[in-house]
Amino acid sequence: MLRLFKQKKRSISSFQIIILSFLALILLGTLLLMLPFASRQNRVTPFADALFTAVSATCVTGLIVQDTATYWSFFGQAVIISLIQIGGMGVITIGLTVMRASGMKIGLWHRSTMQESVAAPHVGGMVRYSGFILKTSALIELIGAALLFPVFCRDFGFAKGLWYSVFHSVSAFCNAGFDLMGVREKFSSLTSYGSNIYVNCVIMLLIIAGGIGFLVWGDVKTQKLRFRRYSLQSKIVLVTSALLILLPAVFFFFHEYGNMNLSDRIISSFFQSVTTRTAGFNTQDLSQMTGPGKSVMVILMMIGGSPGSTAGGMKTVTFAVLFLAAITVFSRRKDVQCFKRRISDDVVRNAGAVFFMYLVLTFVSGVIISTTEQLPLLTCLFETGSGIGTVGLTLGITPTLSLLSKSILMALMFFGRVGGLTLIYAALPSAGSKNARLPLENVSIG
Repeated sequence: MLRLFKQKKRSISSFQIIILSFLALILLGTLLLMLPFASRQNRVTPFADALFTAVSATCVTGLIVQDTATYWSFFGQAVIISLIQIGGMGVITIGLTVMRASGMKIGLWHRSTMQESVAAPHVGGMVRYSGFILKTSALIELIGAALLFPVFCRDFGFAKGLWYSVFHSVSAFCNAGFDLMGVREKFSSLTSYGSNIYVNCVIMLLIIAGGIGFLVWGDVKTQKLRFRRYSLQSKIVLVTSALLILLPAVFFFFHEYGNMNLSDRIISSFFQSVTTRTAGFNTQDLSQMTGPGKSVMVILMMIGGSPGSTAGGMKTVTFAVLFLAAITVFSRRKDVQCFKRRISDDVVRNAGAVFFMYLVLTFVSGVIISTTEQLPLLTCLFETGSGIGTVGLTLGITPTLSLLSKSILMALMFFGRVGGLTLIYAALPSAGSKNARLPLENVSIG
């Protein structure tokens, strides 16, 4: 029997294990949220609502059909934040840490699965790396909670303020977007703190810290601030992230928030730029934004965070590689280059495939929801972009959608968190390496 189990385990790929682990966590979360004492009304939550909430929390998205603060009890909120924490750091990471703590042997198969789960470049050092992820996450979240506590303690009292500080720190670092501010107004997110520069800055720093990825934090730990010694991926992540924060903030400053005073205008512009790339909090009414502003947000949501981070989306490195590939074509060079290094053709092809999948799924899903719900296409594209980017920002239509549309959003959230290539590799068998190549024939492009 033991031999049969080991053979079965070897027949399952790392990609399939990642998918199954997320599905198992979602199912467990759904069952827990359906328990009567998970809701404030002390009644069984409908399966569809519990499933949607569990998917959104595990996939660190933030789209909700029930207000987190007013519908769920403390137990329900604890389940949600636990799903966010495990989903943000990765189910495989948590599992490997538990195995290590219990003294179980961690073989090459486990390390390989961990490597695929966190998008690490090498299989070596995975056990040590899982410990680094947990320690880094705990440290940053504790610092974030400590910084938020004075404000929330003042506004909600000691006990509730402490819980709110921990909840929002974890949610922000994991780029989840779940909040407990519905006690002031349902589905209001952080709009009551729109002018609070301190809270805005703490939340933004937590979002950025979670979104740049643990590989970058590993470089920072090893190389300190010596940027030149960072890996190519860390350099690309940091530069791309900085540009994707600064440039949209300038756009929002001049195009969206002209009726505010200068300080509110600056902080709102930067917060909108940061939170749009997978965090899901909002400090301003998104329904009042213009069409161009919403379109820019859809693009930012699709890009998302960075590889090996708590964030979703097609990732900053994917976007940067495609941009560099375009520059290479325009300049008529042969190889894609960055920071005096050459990027392989396989990476460029993978980036193109990921971009194509995200673009098609976002648009097709938006069209289906628009047709089904009789809603404007841009509004639906905003929701699908938020879902596939695991962002959680919404124009307010998610709770009113039909079961079909909610099912589409759940599928997009799962796709965005697990990763397009992971799903494809898990579903399709490897073609294997073949030495024979077909005859070459060129086609015209452009």
